[in-house]
Amino acid sequence: MAINFSVNNNSAASDILSNLNYVQNQINTSYQQLSSGNRINSAANDPAGYAISQQMQSQVNGLNQATQNAQNGISLIQTATGAMGQVEGILQTMNTLAVEASNGTQNTTDLANLNQEWTALTNQINNINDQTQYNTMSLFGTGASSVTAMTLQVGAQNGQILAFTIAAINTDALGISTASVSISSMAAASAAISAVAAAITSLSGYQANLGAVQNQLNYTVSNLENTAMNLQNAEATITNTNMASAYTTFSQNQVLNQVGDAMLSQAQQQPAAILKLLQ
Repeated sequence: MAINFSVNNNSAASDILSNLNYVQNQINTSYQQLSSGNRINSAANDPAGYAISQQMQSQVNGLNQATQNAQNGISLIQTATGAMGQVEGILQTMNTLAVEASNGTQNTTDLANLNQEWTALTNQINNINDQTQYNTMSLFGTGASSVTAMTLQVGAQNGQILAFTIAAINTDALGISTASVSISSMAAASAAISAVAAAITSLSGYQANLGAVQNQLNYTVSNLENTAMNLQNAEATITNTNMASAYTTFSQNQVLNQVGDAMLSQAQQQPAAILKLLQ
């Protein structure tokens, strides 16, 4: 067997050095995986897995924001129904005043006093309607039949929305404006009883509609959270480091690195053998 001695080209050392560079890169990758807990720290680690994980992460982020959107929607509805609850309490007081004023024992002064309180309560209903806001947005319209349309983005994809309306709760909308209803006389008070009863019925319907939307949002939040959790778990199986496997690979590469260093040192001694031939 012929032995080729050369001082210009040490192919054995070059091969060993190439292998050492590869092993060192693998060791550096293991350092990243073990220290971060992530198997994929860049697209170079696993191009296909990286692309899939980024898509999943984007969907998870969208689901998390949709959850927050739905929760904000719940808060908005609670603000609206809270205002409606205040108006309902006022209507109950107005009903009591109307029943009191319709009794024949009240004189003209009594009726005037009762009607003054009635007017103050109607003004307060209008104040609640006009001043109730969420994030500086007025929740109730000002007209007799106006509604506020709301649209919530409750999914990670385009078009996954929930739309609903909030009806106005002013005295015109409830049919108890001072222009048409009063308790200044027994006859007017008797008619006011029916008007207030109708207003309470309408207001209860508004509250029931918003309550149904709130329940729907609660279910939506639960579903979004469950979906996001499952996607996060799926994404974790792609990106998380298998610590046992990664450490085994790391240990193997460390041994290979040490052996490679030793072999490189031996290979680098080959040109020195030529000097012995010249002696």
